[in-house]
Amino acid sequence: MGAMNSISHSGYSSRQRLSLTFPPLLLVLVVLSFVAWHSIMAQPPTGAAQPPAAAATQAGTAGAVAAPAAAPRPPRIPLPVPANPKLPTLFLVGDSTVRNGQGDGAGGQWGWGEPLVDDFDTTKINVVNRAIGGLSSRTYMNRPGGDPWASTLAMIKPGDVVMIQFGHNDEGKPDDPSRARATLPGVGEETVEIENPLLKMHETVHTYGWYIRKIVTDTKAKGGIPIVCSLIPRKLWQDGKIIRNTANYAGWARQVATQENVGFVDLNEIIARRYDVLGEAAVEPLFGDPHTHTSRAGAELNAECVVSGLKALRNDPVAKYFSAKGAAVKPYIE
Repeated sequence: MGAMNSISHSGYSSRQRLSLTFPPLLLVLVVLSFVAWHSIMAQPPTGAAQPPAAAATQAGTAGAVAAPAAAPRPPRIPLPVPANPKLPTLFLVGDSTVRNGQGDGAGGQWGWGEPLVDDFDTTKINVVNRAIGGLSSRTYMNRPGGDPWASTLAMIKPGDVVMIQFGHNDEGKPDDPSRARATLPGVGEETVEIENPLLKMHETVHTYGWYIRKIVTDTKAKGGIPIVCSLIPRKLWQDGKIIRNTANYAGWARQVATQENVGFVDLNEIIARRYDVLGEAAVEPLFGDPHTHTSRAGAELNAECVVSGLKALRNDPVAKYFSAKGAAVKPYIE
């Protein structure tokens, strides 16, 4: 049988022998072609940017200097600067009720700092809204190497005005793992030592009044004029009237202004009175969420209240800079 098989195979034609060997040969050619194609596609195009790790490896192999470290992350929200540094500037520092998000009305929510610009003649004064949503009086100044207050303070020149409004984000536990932004209640010198779970550093946390006072004293040291505002009221009703915050943040803001002998605009009371007169149904569309952030109409009403409060000051430092719209607003009468 073996002899017969040998004779039988040796009797194949050349075409038959090719048909027997072609399938394995074809498989080899396909594999080699795939490997070559994959190798070509894996190379970046000429002049294309390479991944940092690959670039660094190649630079090291060639004896070149390693790739530089990644640039520091930019601020959470780009903050505006004075359009004309030669003019006096009204700086606004605060939370999302002053500047919501990017200040563009996203989600139908606005802070009062955006429409306030229309109440001033911007050929005579810059109005620069550097408030940041989600921040408290503490977290506005506790970012090492890049806190918003330090960058704002660096721009203040003699005669500039700084309006300060915090309180909505100051309540809570100082070392809350999700936010770590609360201040201690009151205006005293009490402190608590914590390990900040977000910044991964040791931190001494002060009272709400301490932080407001620091912004005030820093502004004075630069020759600026600080004005303390109480926080705007939330849309919370009790017996047909808006609930005030005189027992806590609004009251504490007033205390700091009195202690430091600076202007005080009681937005908490001024706005609450307007809401009381309007009533619940009319106030509803002034908000873009259940109780805290205003719609555009609400922000415009609040901006008018800011101007009204400024005009009620004994010495209003921005009195000569109002636009025709701002000039038409009447002073607030307690």
